[in-house]
Amino acid sequence: MSSRALRELIEAPEIAVLPGVYDGYSARLSERAGFKAGFITGSGVSESRLGQPDVGLAGFAEAVQAARELAACVEIPLFADADTGYGNSVNVFYTTRGFEDAGVAGMMIEDQTWPKRCGHLAGKELIPAEEMVGKVAAAVAARRDDDFVIMARTDAAGPLGIDAAVERGNMYVRAGADLLFADAVLTAEDIQTFADGVDGPVCVNMGFGIRQRSTTPLLSPRQLQELGVAVMIAPRMLTAAAARGMELALEALAESVRTGQVVDRGDLLFSFEEIHDVMGMGHIQELERRFLAEEQLAGKYGASE
Repeated sequence: MSSRALRELIEAPEIAVLPGVYDGYSARLSERAGFKAGFITGSGVSESRLGQPDVGLAGFAEAVQAARELAACVEIPLFADADTGYGNSVNVFYTTRGFEDAGVAGMMIEDQTWPKRCGHLAGKELIPAEEMVGKVAAAVAARRDDDFVIMARTDAAGPLGIDAAVERGNMYVRAGADLLFADAVLTAEDIQTFADGVDGPVCVNMGFGIRQRSTTPLLSPRQLQELGVAVMIAPRMLTAAAARGMELALEALAESVRTGQVVDRGDLLFSFEEIHDVMGMGHIQELERRFLAEEQLAGKYGASE
């Protein structure tokens, strides 16, 4: 998908809202719901593919493979989480090439040490700002398409304070970053301070599902836009919703085991037909009608087809 489309969303007057996608269901459902772009969540990839928390256990190969698969199944542009770039500035150069070749429209790198961890977890450590400047410059130099979006994330707000996050953000802008992201900011005032203080468009993460509100407060897209934010991502919303849905369905199955009765909870489940609709089965059947020989169609579906 065109990186230009993602860049235009970032540059538009209205805030761009990107759901966090991590598998075919989440990507296709986000597109069907009308969202213009999606954010491939690193935590979602680690948790759903490896069954491990977002603490740097998923690496470059897993992230790029996930990006390639997701970009192939939807038309909307996808923004990829590239963690720290998986090494130094030279690694970042090749990481950028890898994600661009995978078909995504942009990627995010951050200024944590490796292994990194989710921005809303304690225990984060930062690399020197000058080292991150080199990483951003390497990413900019590596991209073949000038519209491929480079987002620089700083985790400085927690350990060093919002002023340090602003300072780092401006250093990353000067290195060529197209979009700035300060993760785990503590107040709406800090969000506005960051948006006003950096010389470039700003992204904010809304951590839906975090019950102990010790980091970024939950704000609506309109409220964020009024604070000067260009992009809102919701990385954990769909993973959290999916996990809750599966838990409820498993409880229903366990009830069937206990009672010996059939428990078919239509309110908890997509139908067989709905899943096929989301997955594009109609397109597959259209291709069959277009390209298979009559004898093949008859063998599959009967002479009437």
